[in-house]
Amino acid sequence: MKSNLDHLPDRQQEELAAITGHLLRGFETATAGGTSTWRRYAKIHKIILFGSYARGDFVDAPETGYQSDFDILVVVSDEKLTDTDYWYETEQRIEHDPSIGRIVNLMVNDLDDINKSLDAGLHFFREVIDQGIVLYEVPGHAFSPLKPLTPEAALALGQRHYKKIFATIKTSVKLAEFAMEQGDVDDWLHKAAFNLHQATEAAYIAVLLLNGFYAPRSHNIKFLRAQAEAKAPGLASVWPREIRALRKPFQKLKRAYVDARYNQDTFDITLDELEHLKATVEQLIDRVRAVCDQRLAQLAREAGTRA
Repeated sequence: MKSNLDHLPDRQQEELAAITGHLLRGFETATAGGTSTWRRYAKIHKIILFGSYARGDFVDAPETGYQSDFDILVVVSDEKLTDTDYWYETEQRIEHDPSIGRIVNLMVNDLDDINKSLDAGLHFFREVIDQGIVLYEVPGHAFSPLKPLTPEAALALGQRHYKKIFATIKTSVKLAEFAMEQGDVDDWLHKAAFNLHQATEAAYIAVLLLNGFYAPRSHNIKFLRAQAEAKAPGLASVWPREIRALRKPFQKLKRAYVDARYNQDTFDITLDELEHLKATVEQLIDRVRAVCDQRLAQLAREAGTRA
C-alpha cells in the first residue's frame, strides 16, 4: 500500500495528521480499563485514507463552498471494536476541531472481516487497499489476497443483489408516495422525507453491490454518493453542486435520516419540496438502474450466458 501524501496540499496533510491523532488517542481512551481479553488487547492495526483524496480526484473549491470529504478506514483487532460506542466521542472531537476543514467519513472494520471479504472475492476492500494510503500501521497484520469469484458466481451474486436492492428501492418510493398523499398532517411529510432518503441510500448501495459486491455499513448518503459516483460518474449531475443553493435539496435529504424522525421540530419540509425531491430521486433511480443493467450484462457476457 502507498504511504505518500505528497500529492496533497500541506493543509490537507496537516488535517490528516490531526485526524490520525484523534483516532489513536480516542481509541486508547475508549478501550482503557477493559477486563475481557479482546478489549485488553484492543488494537488499531491500520488507518487508511481512501476515496477521492487517495486517488487524487478530490474537489476543493472554496469559491463554491464545496469540498470532498475525507474517507478513512480504521482496521481494528476485533469485531466488537467496530461498535459506534467506541468511536462516537472521537468523531465528535474531529467534527469540532477547527484545524480540520472538511467532513470526515469514518469506516471501522475488523481485520478478520476484511480478510473474509477478500477471500470471498468482494472487490470493495481490494480497491481500498490498492488505491488507499496508509496513515498509520502496526506491522504484522497483512491483508489477504483477493480470491476472484468465478464468472458464474459473480453473475449469480450480482443477480441476487439486483433483485433484492431494487425491491427495497421500490418499497421506499411507494412508502414516500403514500406519506405524501396524506398531506401536511401529523408527521406524514417527515415520513415521506425519510423514505426518500432510504430510496436514495439503496440506489447508491445498488451501484456498489453490483460493481464491488460490497457496500459500507453507512446511512450517510453523501458518503455513499461519493463511492457510487466513483464507479459511475454519470450519476454526479443528478444533484448539482456547483452553486451552494443547488446543494440544499440534497443536504436536506441527507438530514432526513435522523432529523425527519427524531428532530421534527427543527426539520421543516413542504409538500412542494418533497415533490421536487421525489422527481430527483426517481431520476437517480433510473440512472442507477441503467448502470446496474449494464453491469449485469457485462457479468453475463463474462459468464457466457444471459443476465
